Amino acid sequence: MTRLAHLTVREFYARYGKSLHLSLAGPETGLERRITQPELNRSGLALAGFFAYFAEQRIQLIGNAEISYLNCLRKRDRLRRFSDLCWKSIPCIVLAQGHELEPELMSEAARAGVCILHTKMRSMQFLNAATARLLWTFAPTTTEHGCMVDIRGIGVLIRGASGAGKSETVLGLLDHGASLVADDVVRLRHVEGGELVGTASDAGRHHMEVRGLGVINVLAIYGVAAIRIEKVLNLVVTLKSFADLNEVDRLGVDKKHYEILGLQLPLVEIPVAPGRDLAKLIEVAALDTKLKALGHNAAVRFNKRLIQQMREHVDEK
Repeated sequence: MTRLAHLTVREFYARYGKSLHLSLAGPETGLERRITQPELNRSGLALAGFFAYFAEQRIQLIGNAEISYLNCLRKRDRLRRFSDLCWKSIPCIVLAQGHELEPELMSEAARAGVCILHTKMRSMQFLNAATARLLWTFAPTTTEHGCMVDIRGIGVLIRGASGAGKSETVLGLLDHGASLVADDVVRLRHVEGGELVGTASDAGRHHMEVRGLGVINVLAIYGVAAIRIEKVLNLVVTLKSFADLNEVDRLGVDKKHYEILGLQLPLVEIPVAPGRDLAKLIEVAALDTKLKALGHNAAVRFNKRLIQQMREHVDEK
């Protein structure tokens, strides 16, 4: 597992400046300061002189309310309050809705080495958009060996030993209308909300390696509908030979799980043997996972009905 420790203001501006409508409001100073938390902080309490529980590791946002408060202060008090904020270990200050600061305040920020950015976005709009991007950037990531596909809205990671038939199975699923997310190496990110999102590396995206055929371009052969840039992972399928499975749960009552980044995902182990349509089996497993998410578990219902029939048969005797 890897997790980004920090992001510099320069990197934040380069990555998200365009999408967040950011521009430099002052000199290029403080761009190497570090952002270590994905959340943003409204600076109202700090500008009022209250620094208890002040989140100085976060980007500081100044919007209509903060600007209105500063304008209510006398010039000397305004400069002092703003100076107290700037001399904290903050990464940078963002002015929402294109607000501008007085030259004295801009000079104080430059003297403290704090970068000032401004955006045309409204305060809450910018706060939500920037937080979502930072949460994605700081989310823990890992990689899994296998193939990931989207089967009718269900993200499925297909694992197995080399030569188990993963790529051939994925080709069969593409013929059935599935979409390829990643082949060989799947990058997984644990995003806020408890979901795992899978994607491919930039170099391998849209491509698959198939024994006997080499590398194929899935986008060119199957079209854009057969490609997904990213997908939430819902199910893990492991392809195993019959020799590796000592006992197979024929009813599917016993639940198995596969852990990735601390999350327990449903696991289905499918025996591999000549003549078995693995693509069809995995497709059915994905649809069954969707049914279970809706509260319908066929194995549990069948087991309960069987036990009830056995009890009724005993009572009749």
